[in-house]
Amino acid sequence: MKIGELARLSGLAASRIRFYEAHGLLQPAQRQTNGYREYDSETLTRLEIIRRAQSAGFSLEEIRAFLPSDLNSWSHDTLLQALQRKIGEIESLEQHLAQSKRHLAALVEEITNRLEGEDCEGAARRVLDKLRQEPVGRSSKKGYARPARIR
Repeated sequence: MKIGELARLSGLAASRIRFYEAHGLLQPAQRQTNGYREYDSETLTRLEIIRRAQSAGFSLEEIRAFLPSDLNSWSHDTLLQALQRKIGEIESLEQHLAQSKRHLAALVEEITNRLEGEDCEGAARRVLDKLRQEPVGRSSKKGYARPARIR
């Protein structure tokens, strides 16, 4: 099938398909005598796998690492490790987001409950002083740092 048909069937732009091919996620297409790319039916399956993996949060590099050149020869262990690693990253991100949400909710509460007669400068000082008193943890998981203390 030509790239236009593959694009229509996959729901991806032809430029995206060419991008995946250029970056080694798709086998190079066969060229017809007129120069048109000719793709086999397996390419449609590969595009679906790539699209779903990206929507699950996998980077192209991660996909390249577990996507075999032949779809009939999956490495069970490699795929399982990639999936488990991604679950761990998602869990870490969930914890970080929950912590950020708690911090922001507490900040909203502090700002909303301004003291009687307190001006903006006084409220800002009070909120900043309260933030300085809170311990800030550090996460050791893959670059997900907790919010920094405001000084």
